[in-house]
Amino acid sequence: MFEAKEHLYDVVHQTSFKTSETFNQSTGSQVYMKMENQQKTGAFKVRGASFKIAQLTESEARCGVIAASAGNHAQGVALAAAKRGISAKIFMPEATPKAKVQATEAYGAVTVLTGESFQEAYGAAMEEQKRSGATFIHPFDDVDIMAGQATVAVEMLQEQPDLDTIVVPIGGGGLIAGIAYAAKQLKPSINVIGVQSSEASATCNAFYKTGPKKLTTVSTIADGIAVKEPGTLTFRYIKKYVDGIVTVNEQQIASAIVHLLEREKTLVEGAGAAALAAVLAEKLALSGEKCGVVVSGGNMDVSRLPHVQQLALAKRMVMV
Repeated sequence: MFEAKEHLYDVVHQTSFKTSETFNQSTGSQVYMKMENQQKTGAFKVRGASFKIAQLTESEARCGVIAASAGNHAQGVALAAAKRGISAKIFMPEATPKAKVQATEAYGAVTVLTGESFQEAYGAAMEEQKRSGATFIHPFDDVDIMAGQATVAVEMLQEQPDLDTIVVPIGGGGLIAGIAYAAKQLKPSINVIGVQSSEASATCNAFYKTGPKKLTTVSTIADGIAVKEPGTLTFRYIKKYVDGIVTVNEQQIASAIVHLLEREKTLVEGAGAAALAAVLAEKLALSGEKCGVVVSGGNMDVSRLPHVQQLALAKRMVMV
Protein backbone atom coordinates (compact mmCIF):
# COMPACT_ATOMS: atom_id res chain seq x y z
CA MET A 1 0.00 0.00 0.00
CA PHE A 2 2.88 2.38 0.75
CA GLU A 3 4.50 1.51 -2.60
CA ALA A 4 1.17 2.36 -4.25
CA LYS A 5 0.95 5.64 -2.35
CA GLU A 6 4.44 6.63 -3.48
CA HIS A 7 3.72 5.66 -7.08
CA LEU A 8 0.41 7.52 -7.21
CA TYR A 9 1.74 10.69 -5.57
CA ASP A 10 1.96 12.57 -8.87
CA VAL A 11 -0.74 10.56 -10.65
CA VAL A 12 -3.95 11.15 -8.66
CA HIS A 13 -5.37 13.97 -6.58
CA GLN A 14 -5.11 13.90 -2.80
CA THR A 15 -8.77 14.72 -2.42
CA SER A 16 -10.18 16.90 0.33
CA PHE A 17 -11.21 15.42 3.68
CA LYS A 18 -13.82 17.81 4.98
CA THR A 19 -16.29 18.04 7.81
CA SER A 20 -19.82 19.42 7.88
CA GLU A 21 -21.39 21.14 10.85
CA THR A 22 -24.83 20.16 9.55
CA PHE A 23 -23.97 16.46 9.51
CA ASN A 24 -22.05 16.71 12.79
CA GLN A 25 -25.09 18.13 14.55
CA SER A 26 -27.56 15.68 13.03
CA THR A 27 -25.44 12.63 13.94
CA GLY A 28 -23.92 13.75 17.25
CA SER A 29 -20.48 12.80 15.93
CA GLN A 30 -17.62 14.41 14.02
CA VAL A 31 -18.13 13.40 10.39
CA TYR A 32 -15.26 13.77 7.93
CA MET A 33 -15.98 13.10 4.26
CA LYS A 34 -13.25 11.86 1.92
CA MET A 35 -14.34 13.52 -1.31
CA GLU A 36 -13.31 11.00 -3.96
CA ASN A 37 -15.98 12.50 -6.19
CA GLN A 38 -13.32 15.19 -6.74
CA GLN A 39 -10.81 12.60 -7.93
CA LYS A 40 -9.62 12.39 -11.54
CA THR A 41 -12.38 10.67 -13.56
CA GLY A 42 -14.77 11.53 -10.71
CA ALA A 43 -14.15 8.45 -8.55
CA PHE A 44 -11.58 6.54 -6.51
CA LYS A 45 -11.26 3.83 -9.17
CA VAL A 46 -8.45 5.62 -10.98
CA ARG A 47 -6.17 4.84 -8.01
CA GLY A 48 -6.31 1.07 -8.41
CA ALA A 49 -6.40 1.15 -12.20
CA SER A 50 -3.36 3.43 -12.40
CA PHE A 51 -1.31 1.31 -10.02
CA LYS A 52 -2.26 -1.95 -11.76
CA ILE A 53 -1.50 -0.68 -15.24
CA ALA A 54 1.82 0.74 -14.05
CA GLN A 55 2.82 -2.81 -13.01
CA LEU A 56 2.27 -4.32 -16.47
CA THR A 57 5.30 -5.54 -18.37
CA GLU A 58 6.03 -4.08 -21.79
CA SER A 59 4.81 -7.27 -23.48
CA GLU A 60 1.54 -7.16 -21.50
CA ALA A 61 1.08 -3.49 -22.33
CA ARG A 62 1.58 -4.11 -26.06
CA CYS A 63 -1.40 -6.47 -26.00
CA GLY A 64 -3.64 -3.70 -24.70
CA VAL A 65 -6.02 -3.98 -21.76
CA ILE A 66 -9.59 -5.08 -21.35
CA ALA A 67 -11.95 -4.52 -18.43
CA ALA A 68 -15.50 -4.88 -17.18
CA SER A 69 -17.08 -2.10 -15.17
CA ALA A 70 -20.30 -0.54 -13.91
CA GLY A 71 -18.77 2.77 -15.01
CA ASN A 72 -16.13 4.26 -12.73
CA HIS A 73 -13.48 1.55 -13.15
CA ALA A 74 -13.96 1.98 -16.89
CA GLN A 75 -12.92 5.61 -16.73
CA GLY A 76 -9.99 4.82 -14.46
CA VAL A 77 -8.70 2.12 -16.80
CA ALA A 78 -9.27 4.30 -19.86
CA LEU A 79 -7.30 7.22 -18.37
CA ALA A 80 -4.48 5.03 -17.04
CA ALA A 81 -4.19 3.21 -20.37
CA ALA A 82 -4.14 6.48 -22.29
CA LYS A 83 -1.37 7.83 -20.08
CA ARG A 84 0.72 4.75 -20.85
CA GLY A 85 -0.18 4.84 -24.54
CA ILE A 86 -1.93 1.48 -24.70
CA SER A 87 -5.32 0.49 -26.10
CA ALA A 88 -8.31 -0.24 -23.86
CA LYS A 89 -11.64 -1.97 -24.42
CA ILE A 90 -14.27 -1.79 -21.69
CA PHE A 91 -17.43 -3.89 -21.27
CA MET A 92 -20.21 -2.17 -19.29
CA PRO A 93 -23.80 -3.06 -18.30
CA GLU A 94 -26.48 -1.80 -20.67
CA ALA A 95 -27.95 0.45 -17.96
CA THR A 96 -24.66 2.27 -17.30
CA PRO A 97 -25.33 6.04 -17.14
CA LYS A 98 -24.56 7.73 -20.45
CA ALA A 99 -22.25 10.19 -18.72
CA LYS A 100 -19.96 7.34 -17.63
CA VAL A 101 -19.95 5.74 -21.10
CA GLN A 102 -19.20 9.03 -22.83
CA ALA A 103 -16.46 9.91 -20.37
CA THR A 104 -14.84 6.49 -20.88
CA GLU A 105 -14.86 6.96 -24.64
CA ALA A 106 -13.49 10.49 -24.25
CA TYR A 107 -10.38 9.01 -22.63
CA GLY A 108 -9.87 6.93 -25.79
CA ALA A 109 -11.29 3.54 -24.83
CA VAL A 110 -13.67 1.42 -26.90
CA THR A 111 -16.88 0.61 -24.97
CA VAL A 112 -19.23 -2.36 -25.32
CA LEU A 113 -22.59 -2.29 -23.50
CA THR A 114 -23.95 -5.71 -22.57
CA GLY A 115 -26.07 -7.39 -19.89
CA GLU A 116 -28.05 -6.28 -16.84
CA SER A 117 -25.22 -5.97 -14.35
CA PHE A 118 -21.47 -6.15 -13.85
CA GLN A 119 -21.51 -9.96 -13.92
CA GLU A 120 -22.77 -10.14 -17.50
CA ALA A 121 -20.30 -7.49 -18.63
CA TYR A 122 -17.54 -9.39 -16.84
CA GLY A 123 -18.43 -12.64 -18.63
CA ALA A 124 -18.40 -10.93 -22.02
CA ALA A 125 -15.07 -9.25 -21.24
CA MET A 126 -13.48 -12.55 -20.26
CA GLU A 127 -14.61 -14.15 -23.52
CA GLU A 128 -13.08 -11.25 -25.46
CA GLN A 129 -9.89 -11.51 -23.42
CA LYS A 130 -9.46 -15.15 -24.42
CA ARG A 131 -9.93 -14.23 -28.06
CA SER A 132 -7.73 -11.13 -28.14
CA GLY A 133 -5.01 -11.90 -25.58
CA ALA A 134 -5.37 -8.46 -24.02
CA THR A 135 -4.49 -8.05 -20.34
CA PHE A 136 -7.59 -8.13 -18.13
CA ILE A 137 -7.79 -5.38 -15.50
CA HIS A 138 -10.18 -6.59 -12.82
CA PRO A 139 -12.20 -3.84 -11.09
CA PHE A 140 -11.70 -5.27 -7.60
CA ASP A 141 -10.45 -8.86 -7.26
CA ASP A 142 -6.75 -8.08 -7.68
CA VAL A 143 -4.08 -7.26 -5.08
CA ASP A 144 -2.66 -4.36 -7.12
CA ILE A 145 -6.13 -2.87 -7.51
CA MET A 146 -6.72 -3.18 -3.76
CA ALA A 147 -3.31 -1.64 -3.04
CA GLY A 148 -4.21 1.37 -5.14
CA GLN A 149 -7.55 1.80 -3.38
CA ALA A 150 -5.81 1.43 0.01
CA THR A 151 -4.21 4.83 -0.53
CA VAL A 152 -7.59 6.38 0.36
CA ALA A 153 -7.18 5.13 3.95
CA VAL A 154 -3.56 6.24 4.12
CA GLU A 155 -4.57 9.79 3.22
CA MET A 156 -7.51 9.81 5.65
CA LEU A 157 -5.38 8.70 8.59
CA GLN A 158 -2.56 11.06 7.69
CA GLU A 159 -4.99 13.97 8.00
CA GLN A 160 -7.05 12.65 10.92
CA PRO A 161 -5.03 10.01 12.83
CA ASP A 162 -7.57 9.99 15.66
CA LEU A 163 -10.44 8.63 13.56
CA ASP A 164 -12.50 6.03 15.41
CA THR A 165 -14.39 4.60 12.43
CA ILE A 166 -14.17 4.55 8.64
CA VAL A 167 -17.37 3.89 6.67
CA VAL A 168 -16.98 2.57 3.13
CA PRO A 169 -19.40 1.57 0.34
CA ILE A 170 -19.12 -2.00 -0.94
CA GLY A 171 -19.65 -3.25 -4.48
CA GLY A 172 -17.21 -5.99 -5.41
CA GLY A 173 -15.14 -5.13 -2.34
CA GLY A 174 -11.87 -3.76 -3.71
CA LEU A 175 -12.21 -0.39 -2.01
CA ILE A 176 -13.14 -1.68 1.43
CA ALA A 177 -10.64 -4.55 1.26
CA GLY A 178 -7.80 -2.13 0.53
CA ILE A 179 -8.99 0.45 3.04
CA ALA A 180 -9.58 -2.09 5.81
CA TYR A 181 -6.17 -3.70 5.36
CA ALA A 182 -4.34 -0.37 5.30
CA ALA A 183 -6.33 1.15 8.16
CA LYS A 184 -5.73 -1.83 10.43
CA GLN A 185 -1.98 -1.72 9.72
CA LEU A 186 -1.83 1.97 10.56
CA LYS A 187 -4.27 1.91 13.48
CA PRO A 188 -5.34 -1.56 14.70
CA SER A 189 -8.04 -0.15 17.00
CA ILE A 190 -10.00 1.54 14.21
CA ASN A 191 -13.41 0.21 13.16
CA VAL A 192 -14.08 -0.31 9.46
CA ILE A 193 -17.75 -0.59 8.49
CA GLY A 194 -19.03 -1.46 5.03
CA VAL A 195 -22.27 -0.27 3.45
CA GLN A 196 -24.30 -1.94 0.74
CA SER A 197 -27.57 -1.17 -0.96
CA SER A 198 -30.33 -3.40 0.38
CA GLU A 199 -31.05 -4.15 -3.29
CA ALA A 200 -27.51 -5.46 -3.88
CA SER A 201 -26.44 -6.99 -0.56
CA ALA A 202 -24.49 -10.10 -1.57
CA THR A 203 -21.40 -9.25 0.50
CA CYS A 204 -23.49 -8.44 3.56
CA ASN A 205 -25.32 -11.74 3.13
CA ALA A 206 -22.05 -13.65 2.85
CA PHE A 207 -20.45 -11.77 5.77
CA TYR A 208 -23.27 -12.65 8.18
CA LYS A 209 -24.18 -15.95 6.46
CA THR A 210 -27.76 -14.81 5.92
CA GLY A 211 -29.38 -14.77 2.51
CA PRO A 212 -27.90 -15.62 -0.88
CA LYS A 213 -24.19 -15.02 -1.50
CA LYS A 214 -24.93 -14.71 -5.21
CA LEU A 215 -27.89 -12.62 -6.32
CA THR A 216 -29.92 -13.32 -9.44
CA THR A 217 -30.75 -9.66 -10.02
CA VAL A 218 -29.75 -6.23 -8.71
CA SER A 219 -31.52 -2.92 -9.24
CA THR A 220 -30.48 0.19 -7.34
CA ILE A 221 -29.80 3.89 -7.89
CA ALA A 222 -26.33 3.06 -6.54
CA ASP A 223 -25.28 1.47 -9.84
CA GLY A 224 -21.60 1.71 -8.93
CA ILE A 225 -22.09 -0.93 -6.21
CA ALA A 226 -24.71 -3.04 -8.03
CA VAL A 227 -22.68 -6.26 -7.93
CA LYS A 228 -24.31 -9.69 -7.75
CA GLU A 229 -21.56 -11.43 -5.78
CA PRO A 230 -18.41 -10.41 -3.85
CA GLY A 231 -14.95 -11.00 -5.18
CA THR A 232 -13.20 -14.16 -4.00
CA LEU A 233 -10.00 -12.38 -2.98
CA THR A 234 -11.66 -9.24 -1.68
CA PHE A 235 -14.01 -11.23 0.54
CA ARG A 236 -11.06 -12.89 2.29
CA TYR A 237 -9.78 -9.44 3.28
CA ILE A 238 -13.28 -8.32 4.25
CA LYS A 239 -13.77 -11.30 6.58
CA LYS A 240 -10.40 -10.68 8.20
CA TYR A 241 -10.30 -6.88 8.53
CA VAL A 242 -13.84 -5.46 8.31
CA ASP A 243 -15.76 -5.06 11.58
CA GLY A 244 -19.30 -4.97 10.25
CA ILE A 245 -21.57 -4.34 7.26
CA VAL A 246 -24.91 -2.52 7.12
CA THR A 247 -27.41 -1.93 4.32
CA VAL A 248 -29.30 1.18 3.26
CA ASN A 249 -32.46 1.37 1.19
CA GLU A 250 -33.13 3.41 -1.93
CA GLN A 251 -34.83 6.23 -0.05
CA GLN A 252 -31.91 6.58 2.36
CA ILE A 253 -29.39 6.73 -0.49
CA ALA A 254 -31.51 9.29 -2.35
CA SER A 255 -31.87 11.37 0.80
CA ALA A 256 -28.08 11.43 1.26
CA ILE A 257 -27.62 12.57 -2.35
CA VAL A 258 -30.10 15.40 -1.84
CA HIS A 259 -28.58 16.38 1.53
CA LEU A 260 -25.13 16.64 -0.05
CA LEU A 261 -26.53 18.74 -2.86
CA GLU A 262 -28.54 21.02 -0.57
CA ARG A 263 -26.08 21.38 2.32
CA GLU A 264 -22.68 20.93 0.69
CA LYS A 265 -23.49 22.02 -2.87
CA THR A 266 -22.01 18.74 -4.07
CA LEU A 267 -23.59 16.31 -6.50
CA VAL A 268 -22.57 12.66 -6.02
CA GLU A 269 -23.77 9.39 -7.49
CA GLY A 270 -25.73 6.76 -5.57
CA ALA A 271 -22.70 4.63 -4.71
CA GLY A 272 -20.86 7.76 -3.58
CA ALA A 273 -23.67 8.62 -1.17
CA ALA A 274 -24.16 5.13 0.28
CA ALA A 275 -21.71 5.39 3.18
CA LEU A 276 -23.02 8.80 4.22
CA ALA A 277 -26.57 7.42 3.94
CA ALA A 278 -25.74 4.83 6.60
CA VAL A 279 -24.36 7.51 8.91
CA LEU A 280 -27.31 9.89 8.43
CA ALA A 281 -29.82 7.04 8.86
CA GLU A 282 -28.16 6.20 12.20
CA LYS A 283 -27.27 2.69 11.10
CA LEU A 284 -24.10 2.92 13.22
CA ALA A 285 -23.48 3.76 16.87
CA LEU A 286 -21.23 6.78 16.34
CA SER A 287 -22.23 9.16 19.14
CA GLY A 288 -19.23 11.29 20.06
CA GLU A 289 -16.92 9.49 17.63
CA LYS A 290 -14.75 10.82 14.85
CA CYS A 291 -15.98 9.12 11.71
CA GLY A 292 -14.43 9.09 8.26
CA VAL A 293 -16.89 8.56 5.40
CA VAL A 294 -15.75 7.68 1.88
CA VAL A 295 -17.74 9.61 -0.73
CA SER A 296 -16.54 7.30 -3.46
CA GLY A 297 -17.72 8.93 -6.67
CA GLY A 298 -19.58 11.77 -8.32
CA ASN A 299 -20.47 10.51 -11.78
CA MET A 300 -24.21 11.02 -11.53
CA ASP A 301 -26.38 10.87 -14.64
CA VAL A 302 -28.31 14.12 -14.15
CA SER A 303 -31.30 12.68 -16.01
CA ARG A 304 -31.84 10.49 -12.93
CA LEU A 305 -32.14 13.43 -10.55
CA PRO A 306 -35.96 13.71 -10.71
CA HIS A 307 -36.23 10.05 -9.65
CA VAL A 308 -33.73 10.63 -6.84
CA GLN A 309 -35.70 13.64 -5.65
CA GLN A 310 -38.93 11.62 -5.63
CA LEU A 311 -37.31 8.89 -3.53
CA ALA A 312 -35.89 11.42 -1.09
CA LEU A 313 -39.25 13.19 -0.81
CA ALA A 314 -40.97 9.86 -0.11
CA LYS A 315 -38.54 9.26 2.76
CA ARG A 316 -39.22 12.71 4.20
CA MET A 317 -43.00 12.16 3.98
CA VAL A 318 -42.67 8.86 5.84
CA MET A 319 -40.63 10.57 8.57
CA VAL A 320 -43.30 13.26 8.94
